[in-house]
Amino acid sequence: MKVTTLGIDLAKSQLHGVDARGVVMLRKQLRRKQVLPFLTRLSPCLVGMEACAGSHYWAREIAKLGHQAPHESAPRGTLREEQQERPQRR
Repeated sequence: MKVTTLGIDLAKSQLHGVDARGVVMLRKQLRRKQVLPFLTRLSPCLVGMEACAGSHYWAREIAKLGHQAPHESAPRGTLREEQQERPQRR
């Protein structure tokens, strides 16, 4: 079977891939330089990663290789609404 879902820990460059049934097919730790070349050899799959400063870059690069790398960010206005609800200190 092939990997259908891949999780990446960007801080440690660890990959964890499962097939459609959820069976672990891949566990690998790579160096940062090795991540994109490794993903080029993998068939297109859904890639999940944590939200961090570099995740936008990685999502774009991974999507260029044909994988699905949806990147969710906080909805607009969330911070503004929280600031309005919170009492201001003076």
